[in-house]
Amino acid sequence: MSWEHFILFAIAALICWGLGAFIAWRGKKTGWAYGFTILGLAIFFSFIVGFWLSLERPPMRTMGETRLWYSFFLPLAGLITYSRWKYKWILSFSFILSLVFICINIFKPEIHNKTLMPALQSPWFPPHVIVYMFAYAMLGAATVMAVYLLWFKKKTIERNEMDLCDNLTYVGLAFMTLGMLTGAVWAKEAWGHYWAWDPKETWAAATWFAYLIYIHFRLGKPLQVRPALIILLVSFVLLQMCVYALIIYHLHRESVYILIT
Repeated sequence: MSWEHFILFAIAALICWGLGAFIAWRGKKTGWAYGFTILGLAIFFSFIVGFWLSLERPPMRTMGETRLWYSFFLPLAGLITYSRWKYKWILSFSFILSLVFICINIFKPEIHNKTLMPALQSPWFPPHVIVYMFAYAMLGAATVMAVYLLWFKKKTIERNEMDLCDNLTYVGLAFMTLGMLTGAVWAKEAWGHYWAWDPKETWAAATWFAYLIYIHFRLGKPLQVRPALIILLVSFVLLQMCVYALIIYHLHRESVYILIT
């Protein structure tokens, strides 16, 4: 399966996710919302698997390939959140974000080939990236909820709404921690050390501590919700710096490898 097939699978998946989001927003026949969302996930994931097989490597090397995983995990995170807390807007949010990433991939295609630098051939590379993508999706959903509560919520912030931010952060931080651990093992295998304090690792540590501060603040001062939400937004800004540092770092690594070979 080649990249030319992407648009067909993407349109089919988006139609399913859009229908699921619309049904969830209407608040009727929630079983259909689950069904369409899961069907869209299955369609999109089938492309990822087929593309993986055709490349003979994990589709995680280029930014376009990384956006594939964002496009997949955002609806998945939305479905998990919807099934647990029944917020009817969450599937619409995940659908719109996935649409953005998919449109970027459609209108700005990249060159995809089978070459993969030696460091990325480690068996720890795929689980590290996949776990991180899911963590980003969950923490992104928590941030959207925080923005809604801070600037669009006209009434008093209810406890169950803060519980949603807390639970999304718990899950996101747990997966981020797992991603850091798998990344450390991967780094040890690829470069001979678990941690080197390079930009991506430094920002990852800062982000991890920021979300940990949010959790401890919520546990220690549960009634002070607005300062907690501000901490959550700052944490997400640090997360963006972590993403940018990761992109620059891997582009540098790959360019050095190309020059050497």
